[in-house]
Amino acid sequence: MNVMQGESEAARAESPEFSFIGSWTEFLPIALTNLLLTIVTLGIYRFWAKARTRRYLWSRTHFLDDSFEWTGSGLEMLIGFLLVMLVLLPAFLFFNFGLQALILRGHVAVGAMIAFIFYLGIFYLINVARFRALRYRLSRTYWHGIRGGSDDGGWNYGWSGMWKMALGWAAIGLLVPWAMTTLWNERWSKMSFGPYPFEARADSSGLMGRWLLLYAAPFVGGILMAIVGVGAAFSGGNPADPAVLVSTVAGMLVALIVFYLAFLLLGLSYYAAFFRHAAGATSLDGLQFEFTARTKDWLKLILGNIGLVIVTLGFALMFLSYRNWSFMVSHMRADGSVDLATLTQSTTRAPGEAEGLADAFDIGAI
Repeated sequence: MNVMQGESEAARAESPEFSFIGSWTEFLPIALTNLLLTIVTLGIYRFWAKARTRRYLWSRTHFLDDSFEWTGSGLEMLIGFLLVMLVLLPAFLFFNFGLQALILRGHVAVGAMIAFIFYLGIFYLINVARFRALRYRLSRTYWHGIRGGSDDGGWNYGWSGMWKMALGWAAIGLLVPWAMTTLWNERWSKMSFGPYPFEARADSSGLMGRWLLLYAAPFVGGILMAIVGVGAAFSGGNPADPAVLVSTVAGMLVALIVFYLAFLLLGLSYYAAFFRHAAGATSLDGLQFEFTARTKDWLKLILGNIGLVIVTLGFALMFLSYRNWSFMVSHMRADGSVDLATLTQSTTRAPGEAEGLADAFDIGAI
């Protein structure tokens, strides 16, 4: 990292790097108190627990010569959640009870129409929630006293998420990578940090190979199961023989397990490629971002998380946010330079409703 002074005394930092300097021993008291207070308050403290966790993780994340700062509060996240539930709860109650009453009275067509509209509305709001959660997190993230944000409310993004993903699956799933990359571009291109907007130019051309492998997996799995079944049928044994039956069932069970493991691994391989490509196609002023984690790195993280949770009988659940954040930061890179002299405060509105929609649909991140 070098800082150069120009004629105008503008500071420009070269070869910026991300680093995480936290330790699990530091995080342990935070995790323990968060767990205990969440239990004692019957879950209410979870909003403050999330704010405390973010304050620690952000403060231990360095970029150039300064660390990040999280300024969000548990109270604003609780209020945002309650405001959202005031709107969603009556809708869910009507869907569970009012819709049943309509169907029982013979209004099946009306009930079906309402159910269809209800699920469309949920799909729409999930996309809005994803956008607004990102906007909120950027607006509460400070670096050198500068924050990010967006003046876009995410309502148009909700419609984009609906029709693009619907089109992606309607084309027998072949346009899903296109939908994912264009939505990434739309989401990040509406965000900014300080005076600079993010630019995202991801495309699906380099992802289709892995997607087609994942796409073909169910067909290959079906063929594998058929081969096992046909092989058992022509093995020459009596199908009614318990030994033959056990052998057939065992063979099909092994084939099923192999299929599911292969499918999950192919899915992880595709997601690793997608995230690596999407992050690498995102930039901010003079910075070009890069994410270096490959499939094996994601696999180590996931298997490590599962192993820790099992060995500690669930106790390690409180450490997963720490492990996941450390993983993301340690694999993040940025090429280019930052002109510190031109980095002025963001003029975007700092939303006060926090990420209530994301909490309501349980799609929040760390």
